[in-house]
Amino acid sequence: MAEPEFRATGVRIGKRLRSLTRAGTVRISGGRVELLTSYGSEIDSAPVQAVRASRPWFAPEGRALADLNGKRYLLTLGERDPAPGEPGPPAARRFIEAVRRAAGHRV
Repeated sequence: MAEPEFRATGVRIGKRLRSLTRAGTVRISGGRVELLTSYGSEIDSAPVQAVRASRPWFAPEGRALADLNGKRYLLTLGERDPAPGEPGPPAARRFIEAVRRAAGHRV
């Protein structure tokens, strides 16, 4: 199996006001975006070309919106990239860039 193009762990994944997981995983691999619970079960996935990723204007840094299969998810990633060797999710900006790059859009 190929190395994932993007992987973030410890991500809070929510839908509207409901939290689905507080320590989930977001992965872009094999042309798909996958949202996983902390136990590894799939919340949702979609081909990367069908996913819209953006930064919400109303939220602080470290949050991203992802539209998969007509459902909108709020992802809380890190406010900044962790230092090498430090645990923690990468910045939301890196997720948005990774989705656009994987879909073939210019970043």
